[in-house]
Amino acid sequence: MSKQTTIIHPVSLSGKGLHTGKHVTLTFSPAPANHGVVFRRIDLPGQPTVKALGIHVFDTSRGTSIRDGAAEVRTIEHLMAALAGLQIDNVLVEIDAEETPILDGSSRLYVEALQKAEIQTLTEEREYFTISQTVTYNLPEKGIEIRMEPADDFQAFVHVDYGTQILAQQEAELRNITDFYPSIYNCRTFVFLHELQFLIQHNLVRGGDVDNAIVFVAQMPDEKALQQLADFFHKSDLKVTENGILNNVELHHDNEPARHKLLDLVGDLYLLGKPVKGHVFASRPGHFANTEFVKQLIQKA
Repeated sequence: MSKQTTIIHPVSLSGKGLHTGKHVTLTFSPAPANHGVVFRRIDLPGQPTVKALGIHVFDTSRGTSIRDGAAEVRTIEHLMAALAGLQIDNVLVEIDAEETPILDGSSRLYVEALQKAEIQTLTEEREYFTISQTVTYNLPEKGIEIRMEPADDFQAFVHVDYGTQILAQQEAELRNITDFYPSIYNCRTFVFLHELQFLIQHNLVRGGDVDNAIVFVAQMPDEKALQQLADFFHKSDLKVTENGILNNVELHHDNEPARHKLLDLVGDLYLLGKPVKGHVFASRPGHFANTEFVKQLIQKA
């Protein structure tokens, strides 16, 4: 598609914020050409707005969060990935709390809602983010590298390596943005059991439930720890499966973790404010590296 797009009908979603646990409702509404993706905090005085751009990223500790003045919105990456994957250029997102709903931990429900809203083509030409030479971001001490090479289309390749027997090296690729749905959109966030236990103990995943995360078990927990997790997930028969994950979910793909990292990368790259033409290669990406790479791309463009 060479023309800009928006949606035809407003559509709403509700759920809990993963980290705040607050119930939140957001509404996608049509927007004119050159509007971009803009969030409006309808729960705050004056209903302030923040445009989804890399310059507005202020926190990446447990997701990608943006802020402009009083308008702050947290954990936007799955929503942004849905918009990027469906090639929606312009939309207003009205939200009544500071964090988007985690839903099932992927972009699936966002994608399905936006499909129901129907996409319409506008008359204005779409602008793309392009580069004239290769740009690379490195964090050698963490084995992180993200590279974009000039190209006439968008492709992305992700390699992850967690150095554990249960989740070692994985790869995922997106040969065309149109493949985001159905090959990437439903891949859920994941966490190691020891990380989840820390987050629960420090009350940092108030919105976690049985459906929105894959939990990998590197070391078998004792019965007391399993019971604590069962209580947290409200699941009486919680156990570790043969492939080393908790039985709260079943994997959609053998490489679902790598595909989810690819989903996150697609969402974070959309903070460039335009769809990308370039081939992106990412080793051990995360929200901090992704958004720093976005800032570097903006400087180099």
